[in-house]
This record gives sequence, structure tokens and C-alpha cells, in this order.
Amino acid sequence: MIAALVGLAAAQPAAAQFSDAYNFLKAVRDKDGGKATQFLDKPGNTIVNIRDNDTGDTALHIVTRRSDLPWMGFMIGKGANVNAKDGEGSTPLIIAAISRFSEGIDLLLKAKAQPDVQNRLGETALLKAVQNRDTTSAKLLIDAGANPDIADSSGISARSAATGDPRAAAIARMLKDVAVRTNRPVQGPTR
Repeated sequence: MIAALVGLAAAQPAAAQFSDAYNFLKAVRDKDGGKATQFLDKPGNTIVNIRDNDTGDTALHIVTRRSDLPWMGFMIGKGANVNAKDGEGSTPLIIAAISRFSEGIDLLLKAKAQPDVQNRLGETALLKAVQNRDTTSAKLLIDAGANPDIADSSGISARSAATGDPRAAAIARMLKDVAVRTNRPVQGPTR
């Protein structure tokens, strides 16, 4: 009887042995729109925001990392959480800033991505744009209300990074017009 069950399990297609979540994220990674849509169109599902067990990536993280604007729009249209954090605490907006993907930043901001979310190191999308000396992305983030005075875990803010790097002079000039802001107190318990 055990041999029959083992034989039956081996006869099933390999894809059937994995969860819907795994197969959905695989379809996104493989750019298989038909397969991804099959999972997304199931009634009552929330698979669009499922996370990879190893990286914490959602589908939106995956497509943002590859700078794939059409797939980003598709995932956002299907209800992807634009403020979801991966295993490092990075949102798709931070990933787009790291990649100098200004079109992705623009799309995410239009979809209501919060510009001041910090990753595990305390970095914001604006700080990453300044570190990359990416004036286009920095301007998009500043125009969206990003706070240049949020410091990362080492005490560096986007404003201090821009003024301290002569190669980021254009961004430093943009930040001169932005009023200095103190960080808002954290809501909720402090322990």
C-alpha cells in the first residue's frame, strides 16, 4: 500500500507538488502572465501579497527589482501592497530608488507609496536616491513630500548626505528649498 502511494505521488506533475503561493511567485519570476493571472483571478484570493519564504519578497518586489513597469502596473492593479516590506525591510519604492528606476518611483508614488518608510538600516527611498546621485528620482520623492531629515541608523539623512557629497550638489540645491523637519514621534508603544 505504501509503495502504491509513493508511486501515485511520483506520477503527479511536479508543479502540483508546490503550493499556489510558490507557483504564483514562480510565474511572476518567469514572466508568465497567463499563469500568474490564473492565480490572481481566483475568487477571494490575496495571493498578490504573498511573500517568498526566503527573501520576504512579494510579487511587486520581484517585478520592481527587474525594473518591469508593465508588470508593476499589473500587480498594483490587482491590489499589490505598495508599502510591503521584504526581509530587509525595503519597500518597492526603496528598491526602485536603489535601482535608479525613476519610472517605477513615479508609478509607486502615484499608487500612494509612502515616501518616508525606512528599511532595517533606517534608510529611506530619498536617502538611496541621494546616495546614487539620482536627481530625477530625488525630485520625484521631494515633490511627493519625502522628509530629507530622517536619519538612518548611522545618523545620515538625505539632506546631510547631499550636502556632504559635492557630486550630489544638484540634489543639495533642491533640498535647500525644503523646510527642515523634525521626525514625528513614533505612534504606539515604545518598548
